Amino acid sequence: DQYSVALGKRDNAILIDCAELRHQYIPIDLEDYKLMVMNTNKPRKLVNSKYNERRAECEEALKKIQAWKPEVKHLCECSISDVYSLTDDVLQRRAKHVISEHLRVKESVKMLRFNDLSTFGRLMNVSHNSLRDDYEVTGLELDTLAETAQEVKGCLGARMTGGGFSGCAIALVHSSAIPQFIDTVSARYLSVTGIACDIYESEIGDGVAKMTN
Repeated sequence: DQYSVALGKRDNAILIDCAELRHQYIPIDLEDYKLMVMNTNKPRKLVNSKYNERRAECEEALKKIQAWKPEVKHLCECSISDVYSLTDDVLQRRAKHVISEHLRVKESVKMLRFNDLSTFGRLMNVSHNSLRDDYEVTGLELDTLAETAQEVKGCLGARMTGGGFSGCAIALVHSSAIPQFIDTVSARYLSVTGIACDIYESEIGDGVAKMTN
């Protein structure tokens, strides 16, 4: 988050190499679509412990794969076929998410460069499914927001964002559909969870800068 806040650039996504702390900007033309931020308003509990648990599971999966592929340094360098050599179902699913998400990020960059927002939106949906089923970091609140958003006409895609378990989801929504989108998602979320969510229309802006008088 701090990286993005510090280095954000208007109308650009940031593709970050977390191993080397390098980045490149990917221009985004959202045309008549807006990125909507949906806040679960669920208090954060046990997020750090669950994060550490997922990290440990991924490290264990990598260690097992390295037993026969010692040249691999990072889990995302593996192929999906490597995953199925893991005998532990949980480790298999954790590794599958990491590897497939890495591939989705690269595909998403292509779609943004081709200005194919429809495919980009579908990749958002698949990403959420993987975070829900394989990485298991969503939960009722985030699933309700993302899955309801995906059903609304005019929404190209939606997924959770951040560390998971609570926090926010995002959706790519046509400007003309925003009022209906807010009404539908808000009503469903309140009905399912008993919590009122907050939904914001956002813009991709520049990062922080020094203010001068």
